[in-house]
Amino acid sequence: MRSVLLVIVLFTFSFLSAQTITWSKVEKDYLPKGVTLYKGERVSPKLQAFYLEADIQNSRIALRPYQLGTNYTVKDFIAKTGAIAAVNGGFFGGSTSYSSVIYPGEIKAINVNSVTRDAKSYPLMRSLFSIDTLNNPHVDWVYHFDNTLDGLFKFAEPLPYTENDPDPKPAPQKSSGEMYNTVLTGIGGGPTLVKNSMVQVTYNEEIMWGSGVGLDNRDPRTAVGYTSDQRVILLVADGRQTVSEGLSLPELAQVMIDLGCVEAMNLDGGGSSQMAGGNEFINSPSEQRAVPSIFAIVDYDSLGLPKKPLIEKIIDTSDSSHCRLIGNGWFESANEGFYGGTKSLLNEKGDGTEYALFKPEVPVKAEYELYAWWVAAFNRCTDTPFIVNHTHGTDTVKIDQAANGSSWNLIGKYEFSGDSAESIIISEAAQNGTYIVADAIKLVSFDTTSISSIEENQFYKPYKLTLQKNYPNPFNNSTTINYLLSKNSNVLFSVYDIRGKLITRQNIKSQVSGRHSFSFDATGLSSGIYVYSLRADNEIVRDKMILIK
Repeated sequence: MRSVLLVIVLFTFSFLSAQTITWSKVEKDYLPKGVTLYKGERVSPKLQAFYLEADIQNSRIALRPYQLGTNYTVKDFIAKTGAIAAVNGGFFGGSTSYSSVIYPGEIKAINVNSVTRDAKSYPLMRSLFSIDTLNNPHVDWVYHFDNTLDGLFKFAEPLPYTENDPDPKPAPQKSSGEMYNTVLTGIGGGPTLVKNSMVQVTYNEEIMWGSGVGLDNRDPRTAVGYTSDQRVILLVADGRQTVSEGLSLPELAQVMIDLGCVEAMNLDGGGSSQMAGGNEFINSPSEQRAVPSIFAIVDYDSLGLPKKPLIEKIIDTSDSSHCRLIGNGWFESANEGFYGGTKSLLNEKGDGTEYALFKPEVPVKAEYELYAWWVAAFNRCTDTPFIVNHTHGTDTVKIDQAANGSSWNLIGKYEFSGDSAESIIISEAAQNGTYIVADAIKLVSFDTTSISSIEENQFYKPYKLTLQKNYPNPFNNSTTINYLLSKNSNVLFSVYDIRGKLITRQNIKSQVSGRHSFSFDATGLSSGIYVYSLRADNEIVRDKMILIK
């Protein structure tokens, strides 16, 4: 591996109480065009720091988080995911992320919505760094009303807490915020460090006091931000070492501003602070702590844009028409990270006479991916039986519910027909651990062979506007876009370039519910990535297409 430290000094920045930080470019063979690494050093107080600068307008790279259900060092995360380079993600406990992890089309984990201080529950907002579907970066104060993209809202200000505030504030209301379902990828953390190119450390507002995260002490730190020309900065400052004391949060904010950031956010620090690329650590971590999530620079093909499901059905334990709890041993879990608006339910392991019964009642016969959501903890059973009664018989899958919590976990692929005998049972007939968990299940079908064979007038009407991937993609001059309307609607179709400039817009009036398609003619446009969006009444969906000439 070739590593050359250039002697040309690129930047120098100073604090009022410190000497200058000298930044120099570091060459790494594994970094592609559009990604640059810098090393910073300061003599007094001693500091060693690194930052990666990623030009997200480069169509060959992207930024995304990873959460694999098991903790790894950032270096090992890179080996498992194939990322180009990465830093550690947000806060966590055990293998559960307490900060948002957002994949394209899926929320894997959410920021905590409340914390306990002095035996009182404090609702709060925490920070989110994200890239939206038009490739624009943001730092926002957010609140998750549920575990879906439609339940993610951003707010102009965090809740107005002061240090050691004795009075919890009312929880945020949707009417005071803005739905943020156009997010593509994101990583949560806190506090916010920079807004409008100015230091704005919302340490008290995000109730970091009492969390173990210090404000004024110098420690290892990790931060993410972006510049006015949309270059993302991933920074790690070493600390707790003779060669580097670290940074306080106000100092960290000033460093991000000096690097050109207009907005920036803190990530988990201390022993978690790590930066890695290729097969090496870039910084000198104080602990090399294993973490549950990272924020990574990846090849664009690794972004993981989701397939568009033809059918998606979620059943929560609160849905009495599709879920029944058998037995009297069920009780609510006190743990956060549950799906939707109702808490996870626990039952002590037993002989199988008590269970949660889910009735899928799918609209059409097809192959479905079956997922489950639970809240993990040390006392959960590691062999909870999931009994799946499907078209071709019964399968029992033993699931470790002590791990991989607060996210959708694939149980298996099964054919369902809608028959009343079909069911998914979460049984308490486990052997290892103390409690089983029932929270929510999800059925997703991409089975175009089965679904497309249904007569048009029998086609399943989705519960929301559904946009399917254009075909072909990439395309040359023309491509076809399919979509499903949940109700009769006026449709607005728009195409933007990667920088958000409107290319064309078309009104399609009075379309009936069901499946529709139209062809897009790109004659006169140059090769590149384009974003197409579809609006039907108050619903809007987006996707990307690649034009090659």
